[in-house]
Amino acid sequence: MPITNRRYDIDWLRVIAIGLLLVYHIGIVFQPWGVFIGFIQSEKPLEALWVPMSMLNIWRIPLLFFVSGMGVCFAIRKRSWKQLLLERGRRILLPFLFGMVVIVPVHVFIWQKYYHQDITYSLHPVHLWFLANIFAYVVLLSPLFFYLKRNEGSRIHKGLIKLFSTPGGVLLVVAAFVLEVLLIKPQVYETYAMTLHGFLLGLLAFLFGFCFIYSGEAFWSTIRKWRWLTLSVAVLLFLLRYIEFKLKAPHYLLAIESNMWIFAAFGFAYKYLNRPGKTLSYLSQGAYPIYIIHMIFLYLGSYLIIPFNISPLLQFVLIMTFTFVGCFAFYELVIRRVRFLRPLFGLK
Repeated sequence: MPITNRRYDIDWLRVIAIGLLLVYHIGIVFQPWGVFIGFIQSEKPLEALWVPMSMLNIWRIPLLFFVSGMGVCFAIRKRSWKQLLLERGRRILLPFLFGMVVIVPVHVFIWQKYYHQDITYSLHPVHLWFLANIFAYVVLLSPLFFYLKRNEGSRIHKGLIKLFSTPGGVLLVVAAFVLEVLLIKPQVYETYAMTLHGFLLGLLAFLFGFCFIYSGEAFWSTIRKWRWLTLSVAVLLFLLRYIEFKLKAPHYLLAIESNMWIFAAFGFAYKYLNRPGKTLSYLSQGAYPIYIIHMIFLYLGSYLIIPFNISPLLQFVLIMTFTFVGCFAFYELVIRRVRFLRPLFGLK
């Protein structure tokens, strides 16, 4: 493939995106609608949190889909089609099934206990829907990916390199996401989980993520050069959304803003974060298992801390501390060290 060295900036973006996901989920506890989507909800809301949460919400999940597509482009260098499916089955499908059967029922039990509901067991992906989507994209797009792998140097390959060597290529990517929302017309742009909009948006991001790596340095040189412009456009669009639309802008503007944040993240990460380190090595391995288990510790922290008559800000800090410490402790003391558990959480 065109790029042979490991891309540490992409590893960092994956770690950062999962960390932001945890913080976002903790913030839901303090929104007045949290209980309606299955979270334990504080009776003392922090509605001001919704402003940064709203800024984050339109690009945090799409960023992970982009990064996942990039990971597949790296993975197929030394793998056949069958090897890729087997490897992704072990790393994605197995943790998804295990999580749905074992992990999700635990935090659902905590929710039922807190709200004095009947204790029932049911299979539901909840936050793990993301893994099911990723595996589906691997299956659906692998024929195309391996065709491109076999035809490096072809007109298509050269065309992608030429396309992403200019800002026009970036604008075409944005146009694809705008077209998706215009055609699908989702009721809520940020409703990604188990919706047609979420599936197609993720499919586009996964495909383009692959293409960005496949095109070699072309995309990355462009996005690094224009990083300040994409960041400025993202900030301006968010301010427009906040001031003019009260955070409820038309979906085509949300699609543009989302991609501007993501391209800015790619540009700055490529320039400043593309270097190895012990911290990155540890976090990169731990991010996936922590994503799988984090809802247990979030719900348990909410269950224990919310009943205390303390300020909501202190509740927020304590629940965040409990969630992160609990996740890392369980990862370090149990998942990393118990050999048969490792593959169930996506580890080798």
